[in-house]
Amino acid sequence: MSFSWPGGPAAIGPTLADAVDRVEAAGIHSIWPMDHFFQIPIVGEPDEPMLEGWATIAWAAGRTRSLEFGTMVTGVHCRHPGLLAKFATTLDVLSGGRVWLGIGAGWNEQESRGLGVPFPSLAERFERLEESLEILRRMFDGDATPYSGRHYRLDRPLNVPGPVRRPPILIGGGGERKTLRLVARHADACNLFENADLRRKLDVLRGHCEDAGRSYDAIVKTTTGRLGEDRDLGRLVQRFASLAEAGIDLAIVDLPDPGDPGLFDLLAKLVEQLAPLGRPAPAALGGTRP
Repeated sequence: MSFSWPGGPAAIGPTLADAVDRVEAAGIHSIWPMDHFFQIPIVGEPDEPMLEGWATIAWAAGRTRSLEFGTMVTGVHCRHPGLLAKFATTLDVLSGGRVWLGIGAGWNEQESRGLGVPFPSLAERFERLEESLEILRRMFDGDATPYSGRHYRLDRPLNVPGPVRRPPILIGGGGERKTLRLVARHADACNLFENADLRRKLDVLRGHCEDAGRSYDAIVKTTTGRLGEDRDLGRLVQRFASLAEAGIDLAIVDLPDPGDPGLFDLLAKLVEQLAPLGRPAPAALGGTRP
């Protein structure tokens, strides 16, 4: 998402507040800001405005009552898993059980180097991701026994109070050998790009679930795409109905202009039209994952 809105930094809060209020009124399921520190290349230049993701969803949770929240997605190298579990649980408790935890291997070396955040090799980031998933699941479940892995050691991973609703863990990424295998073994949800490879990726995930002895249907399948400039309700209904037919439970989309109030009227109609599909949520709003 771009935060380069008219009015400079002072206008970001009021503009985003209006958008969040309209999103909730439209019946949207959730919002998923990017967990980046610099603006990413496909959206703009690094020195364009970018809000920190966890602070953003905490702020949004405080002004809403039904919206759910997650980051799309937190790079594993950016947050120690013990502290990340506390972040997510605290926000879950204060919001009444409305938090998801989006996590992935991360990719933006420029922002990490820029802010002095260690950026290990891809192989190490995947090792850290698997250990982090184990730690998060333990802490969400109230298991405070010591954890000792290759990269993390937690002598007493207390997580009190526990969550109101155990935050669903979503892994972002479509890597077929590592990422989707981790989804099958450790996650409650996956996030894939809305593109021509989607059905094949879902088939790969199904295979990993079979290997892991895990129910494929137990995993919430989500996509990331762009709403674009098409405002034809019929075509949009067809688009998201097609995703539902493929097995997608939640479609997460970037908005072309969150400052356009007419856009939220369209989204409200879209939510109403898609409701009979019976999915957990017809749509959500978010950014681009690591």
